[in-house]
Amino acid sequence: MAASLSFRPADAADCRADPAPKVDWSNCAKKNLMLGGSDFTGANFRDADLSYTDMRDTNLTRAILEKATLIRAWFTGARLDKANFARAEAYRSSFQNVAAQGTSFASAELQRATFNGADLRYASFEKADVSRASFDQAVLSGASFAYANLSRADLSEARVEGTIGLDRAFMLLTRIEGLDLSGATGLDQSQIDMACGDAETKLPKGLATPASWPCARD
Repeated sequence: MAASLSFRPADAADCRADPAPKVDWSNCAKKNLMLGGSDFTGANFRDADLSYTDMRDTNLTRAILEKATLIRAWFTGARLDKANFARAEAYRSSFQNVAAQGTSFASAELQRATFNGADLRYASFEKADVSRASFDQAVLSGASFAYANLSRADLSEARVEGTIGLDRAFMLLTRIEGLDLSGATGLDQSQIDMACGDAETKLPKGLATPASWPCARD
């Protein structure tokens, strides 16, 4: 009798594969690993668990991290241009100094994440939870935070040249001191009234500086 053969689709996930461009680690458990400096261009991490993993200085250009678990992961200095982090869970993760132009963080859980120094031009944070996240010296030109939870996030030292989308964003005590929002779209007075700015905050025409500014620091 002929021996039975087990066929495996060529594009199926291989959790034992070495780090490489276009590797498929979807649904794989990759926690607590040291992967810094790896080339993951176009790789698939959909539904993978990379919590506490070191991804510093990796190349994740156009990689798929949709619905991945990234709790306290480090992406410092990584290339994330046009990567997909939609619906990822990245509580307290570090995205410091990343290059993330056109990257999607839509509907991601990014509470207390750090984006200091990140290039986030044209990135999407639509419907994301970025409460208490830090954006010190991040470039947010053309980024969208429509319907995002920005409560207590700190954008006060971020840089915006031109537009930034804030339609229906929840901005309770969002730090916007000194931020140039003159080209912001979707911003209304009710959002400004609950945020924390100062005399250096630039607002779109038609919006007024609240009498409650500046807010006390926590």
